[in-house]
Amino acid sequence: MQQEMPLWSPSEEFRKSTPLYQFMQWCGERTGRDFRDYDAFYDWSVADRSAFWSAVWDHCDVQGETGERLLVDGDDMLAARFFPDARLNFAENLLPLAGDGDALIFRGEDKAEDRWSWDRLRSTVSRLQQAYRALGIGEGDRIAAMMPNMPETVALMLAAASIGAIWSSCSPDFGEQGVLDRFGQIEPKLFICCDGYWYNGKKQDVADKVRTVAAKLGCPVLVVPYAGDADALAGSLPDGRTLAGFMAPYQAKTVEFVRLPFSHPLYILFSSGTTGIPKCIVHSAGGTLLQHLKEQRFHCGLRAGEKLFYFTTCGWMMWNWLVSGLASGATLCLYDGSPFYPDGNVLFDYAQAERFAIFGTSAKYIDAVRKGGFTPKITHDLSSLRLMTSTGSPLSPEGFSFVYDGIKSDIHLASISGGTDIVSCFVLGNPLKPVWRGEIQGPGLGLAVDVWDDEGKPVRGEKGELVCTRAFPSMPVMFWNDPDGVKYRAAYFERFDNVWCHGDFAEWTSHDGIVIHGRSDATLNPGGVRIGTAEIYNQVEQLEEVVEALCIGQDWDDDVRVVLFLRLATGVSLDEELVKKVKNRIRTGASPRHVPAKVIAVSDIPRTKSGKIVELAVRDVVHGRPVKNKEALANPEALDLFADLAELKS
Repeated sequence: MQQEMPLWSPSEEFRKSTPLYQFMQWCGERTGRDFRDYDAFYDWSVADRSAFWSAVWDHCDVQGETGERLLVDGDDMLAARFFPDARLNFAENLLPLAGDGDALIFRGEDKAEDRWSWDRLRSTVSRLQQAYRALGIGEGDRIAAMMPNMPETVALMLAAASIGAIWSSCSPDFGEQGVLDRFGQIEPKLFICCDGYWYNGKKQDVADKVRTVAAKLGCPVLVVPYAGDADALAGSLPDGRTLAGFMAPYQAKTVEFVRLPFSHPLYILFSSGTTGIPKCIVHSAGGTLLQHLKEQRFHCGLRAGEKLFYFTTCGWMMWNWLVSGLASGATLCLYDGSPFYPDGNVLFDYAQAERFAIFGTSAKYIDAVRKGGFTPKITHDLSSLRLMTSTGSPLSPEGFSFVYDGIKSDIHLASISGGTDIVSCFVLGNPLKPVWRGEIQGPGLGLAVDVWDDEGKPVRGEKGELVCTRAFPSMPVMFWNDPDGVKYRAAYFERFDNVWCHGDFAEWTSHDGIVIHGRSDATLNPGGVRIGTAEIYNQVEQLEEVVEALCIGQDWDDDVRVVLFLRLATGVSLDEELVKKVKNRIRTGASPRHVPAKVIAVSDIPRTKSGKIVELAVRDVVHGRPVKNKEALANPEALDLFADLAELKS
């Protein structure tokens, strides 16, 4: 029998040239330890978190004061505080350079192109921070943005962070209710939007949506020109203004940075809304900065001047991750639009032209390139590309192989996994170790990651819950509108005492890697995009034809597809016209990503005795898994309706 071989192994020369190896040696000299072995270095990073995160701060030259204390109450995950005496500013650390070198490069699907130098970025941030302050925005105020992934969005975020305001963003393809479900909770002092955007070759108008959202948010609106008429849209709003008009009164000067506590809120990100409106997850400036510096510099090997690309929208945490690349002096390559318009070569054309060092994307994208018959390895010069990262959903073994067979033979492929909850990764790449087909290389430095069974015991060689057993800097500060922390504790600490339970099915491999088998909760994850069932229900259950709905993710073709079950009103049948109506309602009210692949009528939907529908039980039945706690159901016989549906086999 042929022995399994890794898809890629770093040469000794490559290993010793990596920033991770150099950081290990630096830490060895600093502590008097021998870190020639990576596993020993990882163990130390978890065992002595104070020393490790302090080393990250110093080695990455974080601008700010660390203060005397490094970690307080470190054994209590909910009470732990990293660098409680520190003062820093996130934007200050993301603007380390000046001059005419490229900070941001942009390509839009409509053929728009732009380049921003470090000087242009700095001057724009300066003018924006003055405009924010003139509007009365300061520390702790929220700024909400429905924007494309374009340079102006980065500048607007940095200006907010520079004065201690809290930034929150989504993409412009969200329906108005999806926007309001998020931003309505945080009461922004300013709503920023584009005047339109492009997708799949079509100009998308947002004017009506903006007017509706603006009226309900009740705050000033800043309109950024991109694919429409910014002047007309701003003029149609009671308190609207264009970006040009907003900045006009102010001249660029030296950017001012307000240094704030390590735990000062930086971002509000949103959960997927599985059991209601999305939870508002608040992330700190210090925790986000240190975690991203660690991941980008050491796990990804990012160096100053390199080109960093991630295909993402402003509604995905990978946008927040991407912009942190500025802190390493990297050039960010931004893209907005469809990755398959006009065809599947568009992002590889971009990679070739700008000579990406790092190409970040989703597992679904890699699979779509493979199935589309594209072979960038033959058609493009990707000699500059040294790392490809994949996240959003588990990358299939076939996807791993395709990267090496169809994209580039000599490349570090890093499948990564974490989430909005930690604005970063629990498990990710390691440039010092081999890449094995179908496996994530291992846990992130400083993160005590493990896999536990239902009894809370570590397991090897079998599936279990992905957990983190010790506190880490990028844990959320809190959930917004959760003053007693009840929702926060329920989200991560209800399953195991004083241990973060992430909601992923995971498994250790024989190479000490990790395989993620999907979500262990009711969150949907088609194409790597986290979707909450409640956001779908909020739309379809407003239709008079629909009495009740239940939605699950079905494992299908190395991915997950969304299946929507409907209990219909008396006398209503599920014909093509109704299916179209349902999908259109979801598309316009939530987003195109929420549209189910299958819509199926059923005569009943199982629910608990208190009336709550049971998505997990239906998902288990569909996948042929046993259902636990049937006695908790008011109508357990309804589960039989889902056991052998012909529609689920096509």
